[in-house]
Amino acid sequence: MKNNELNERRLQATPRGIGVMCNFFAERAENATLWDVEGNEVIDFAAGIAVLNTGHRHPKVVAAVEKQLHAFTHTAYQVVPYESYVTLAEKINARVPVEGPAKTAFFSTGAEAVENAIKIARAYTKRPGVIAFGGGFHGRTSMTMALTGKVAPYKMGFGPFPGSIFHAQYPNAVQNVSTRDALNSLDRIFKADIAPDQVAAILLEPVQGEGGFVIAPDDFMQGVRKLCDQHGILLIADEVQSGYARTGKLFAMEHYSVRPDLITMAKSLAGGMPLSAVSGRAEVMDAPAPGGLGGTYAGNPLAIASALAVLEVIEEEQLCERSRVLGEALVAALNNARASCPYIAEVRALGSMVAVEFSDPQTGEPSPAFTQKVQAHALEAGLLLLSCGVYGNVIRFLYPLTIPDAQFRRALDIISRSLTQ
Repeated sequence: MKNNELNERRLQATPRGIGVMCNFFAERAENATLWDVEGNEVIDFAAGIAVLNTGHRHPKVVAAVEKQLHAFTHTAYQVVPYESYVTLAEKINARVPVEGPAKTAFFSTGAEAVENAIKIARAYTKRPGVIAFGGGFHGRTSMTMALTGKVAPYKMGFGPFPGSIFHAQYPNAVQNVSTRDALNSLDRIFKADIAPDQVAAILLEPVQGEGGFVIAPDDFMQGVRKLCDQHGILLIADEVQSGYARTGKLFAMEHYSVRPDLITMAKSLAGGMPLSAVSGRAEVMDAPAPGGLGGTYAGNPLAIASALAVLEVIEEEQLCERSRVLGEALVAALNNARASCPYIAEVRALGSMVAVEFSDPQTGEPSPAFTQKVQAHALEAGLLLLSCGVYGNVIRFLYPLTIPDAQFRRALDIISRSLTQ
């Protein structure tokens, strides 16, 4: 089968609303390499949109899923529970950066985790309001679209959205939004839109994903935590993309001097299997009544088995440390390209959560056109890259943290050539 033939079938069989980036079709994958149906090889710096921190088909993950497959594939945890769900919850509870005892519930997708975090926050506080941030991305369901701070393409034509959702500014040096500006925008919401004693939660990504890998400053996080404590508001950290060793720590919130009340996670949690989770302070997590949380496939046993293996891989292969080492090498390569690539406006990094933002050197305006050129040049050379950012002018690098050193160096060469084309 040829890629163009499959693409014709795709256009006939699936709706245009499912946007597809690549014009080739995957046949197999191993660690950081993809092969398409025509045998072409691609270095994968997309990793299923940050899902494969432990790489494609890590042997431990494959073995864990195979073992579970021979036991049972589904019971619905709420009907017939199983020990592995409890074990994974215990392991995450011991690691999640919240104050005091923690509890964890499992779901299937990142959006589902975010929605359940909002449910939990509302059940605990008995309040309706939620504040999120411009540039944030939290999912494609009605509630998570309302929370998402980016219109195109996620929110176009899908309104009206659920109410009692408000958006503040997120600190962003390139866009000249300071910590003070961002905190002042929260104060304006309290004065103009909703009283703070009606706000259940403030939801933020410690490093915005789709927003362009924008990293929250510690003084901003301290300011938000102070506001939450002052007004009895819960702080929810959306770590769907930033979690599981991507930033050089298991959770990005470990880089900060404050702790959230709830954390959402998904993507690399289960090495490519569909699994998400909400973890948080035990008293908060216990607020919903029995039956208020769950889902038919929530905490699927195959995904749970995979997630237990992922934690072992992260620890045994020291992927948090490797994340820092790889991130430093990539940042050095990007900064070395600055002299010959005037389009580079900023390089941002926390561990291996690395991005480069492009602006027109003449006007200073965001340059999605140059971003697309870099992507296309890299793909032609065999390297798959993803863009992001409110203006589509940022490239993010989501290589598996298990990528072999020689392949990583090859990818850095391609990136350097693509930036100086």
